[in-house]
Amino acid sequence: MENGSFNYCNLPPWVIASRHFNDNPQPLEIQGVKEGNRFLFEKLASISSQEERALIFNDFMSVKFQLHNWQDQATDTARKSIKNSYLRFLRGWMMDSNSVEGAVLKRWVESRMGITPTFHRARISDIHSEAYFDFSVDVMKGSARTNAIQSQLDLLYEYCQFELVRKYPAALTIPLYRGTYDANEHSVLEQIGKREQIVRLNNLVSFTSDEERAWEFGSTVWRVEVPLSKIFFYNDLLPGSIMKGEGEYLIIGGEYRVRQVMCTL
Repeated sequence: MENGSFNYCNLPPWVIASRHFNDNPQPLEIQGVKEGNRFLFEKLASISSQEERALIFNDFMSVKFQLHNWQDQATDTARKSIKNSYLRFLRGWMMDSNSVEGAVLKRWVESRMGITPTFHRARISDIHSEAYFDFSVDVMKGSARTNAIQSQLDLLYEYCQFELVRKYPAALTIPLYRGTYDANEHSVLEQIGKREQIVRLNNLVSFTSDEERAWEFGSTVWRVEVPLSKIFFYNDLLPGSIMKGEGEYLIIGGEYRVRQVMCTL
């Protein structure tokens, strides 16, 4: 599939989605997010404790998007709209990446990064296909459940990037692993060697930092060097994270060089 022509990022979609970007990573920023929330990031920069920074981020999100006032709303619809925050969508992804929550997260990548999804319940061949229409219906269902979800996800991504620089101060990429039972479900763009390929991944994909954990999710495990700037969320970013214990990372997709890991069992 072709990537979109437009995005809200500092680099064009075809650059972000390319294998060449992964070989030469650059910082990514969502236009206006850090500038519009300058007070938050200045405050975070003054705090040495990661746990304290995470609590401040949660409090900021609660106040900015009125997430703590859901019980005060006059109707059930209004209460659900505010109660279902970005945390609800992360939980939904963990349960099923093809859920309506998963569709909303994939739409965020599509609108902000300009990378179109290649799979949601079914393979998406192009934006005129029935599968893309069904994906868009799920997006609408999910977006109706909450308040300004795209803006919430903008801030989540920028906060994730803020923390990654501190978590990996000397790195531009980190090795992550993905297990799959059907490696052929991904589009192979180039066969480099017996165990190495260039593949087109969906626009948002789950990986893990734990190689052994990856084997629980498939008979084939890939090792990938992922740019920090293409990590949307990771397991211990927030206190009491729903993904703790799995080493899970949500990464922005596109073209990736993958290397098949040999099973040592």
